[in-house]
Amino acid sequence: MDWAEHVDEDAERDLVRWRRHLHQHPELSFEEFETTAYVSAMLDEWQIPYDRPLPTGVVGHLRGRNPGPTVAVRCDMDALPIEEQNTFDFKSGVPGKMHACGHDGHTSILLGLARTLSEMRDEIHGEIRLVFQPAEEVLESGARHMIEAGAVDGVDAVIGLHLFSTLDTGRISLAGGPIMAAADVFELTIAGSGGHGAYPHQTIDPLMVAAGLVGQLQTLVSRRVSPLEPAVVTVGSLHAGTAPNVIPGSAFLSGTVRTLSESLREQLERELRRMSELFAQAHGARVEIKYQKGNPVVQNDVQLAGFLRPAAAATVGERSVVNMAPTMGAEDFAYYGSVAPSVFAFVGAGSRESESDFPHHHPRFTVDERALGIGLRFFLEAVERTSSGQAELPT
Repeated sequence: MDWAEHVDEDAERDLVRWRRHLHQHPELSFEEFETTAYVSAMLDEWQIPYDRPLPTGVVGHLRGRNPGPTVAVRCDMDALPIEEQNTFDFKSGVPGKMHACGHDGHTSILLGLARTLSEMRDEIHGEIRLVFQPAEEVLESGARHMIEAGAVDGVDAVIGLHLFSTLDTGRISLAGGPIMAAADVFELTIAGSGGHGAYPHQTIDPLMVAAGLVGQLQTLVSRRVSPLEPAVVTVGSLHAGTAPNVIPGSAFLSGTVRTLSESLREQLERELRRMSELFAQAHGARVEIKYQKGNPVVQNDVQLAGFLRPAAAATVGERSVVNMAPTMGAEDFAYYGSVAPSVFAFVGAGSRESESDFPHHHPRFTVDERALGIGLRFFLEAVERTSSGQAELPT
């Protein structure tokens, strides 16, 4: 029997029910205590042994009776600090917090995979490791912490997915190579010499330096990077001053750098530091630079992506399997690629009819719930190809 055929109307209704419960009870990164308890209770009910490598991380172990590979399947569980503007009955019940990126759907899909496979253990070769990961949305990265805690030790492959509102429901993108950007964060504190707004010649104006630097930083991409190579430098905040007639003593700005190659990532850090220092010096100011490396590039293993493409085709049909252009969004799933070959699929969850086409992190974001069953069927098709004993993982 095709493993995906286990997903019937009752299973899809459960996916929706679980997702709506999680949507009503969002928790921020590393605070997913209720979500962790919810997942653990389900695994207990289905008699799936699990570990708690982190206070808000769960790893289930479904071991077959036959030898085979160890394949990890991962979801993320955290929400965002956003006030939800949706009006449906299951909207967030927690002020200032909502699932605005689809992680509630990801968790329900992995729960669906856990229950389905718990009923067919005799068919599993090797181990399916169920990784319920916290804290995808922060630079600190739950994926990195899970890896350091040994959650994916000994795995032969890692599979993940993301419900995507900019991809129509019924489509799956599964491309090899770089698919999501590395994401770094910079903070610049510019120190000058403040004074009276009527006598700017007696000051070194850090606000003026900061404002000029915002424009100059854009030339890192427009004049230092090939137009054929994707890169983004965005300044997201600028803070200075307390009154209209006072020149402040310091100014603060922060932003993000996104790239799809490690060499360009290193280049932009070097040039951002040099430009900031020289621009401040040219105006008599000083700058303190804090540059933090975030998630690396999400690199889909080319061989594994090719091996699993039939799983996507079996789920939605060959014509609905697409290769989306790489996105400059970031994902800490990237860290798993340093442990084992990994593949991250985009599952379409956008539909204007169901008002699920708002961008991720928008206060009205939601997913087309038809995508939940599609995501579960894809996971089942994928693990059947890796863990049914009928084919070997590419090496």
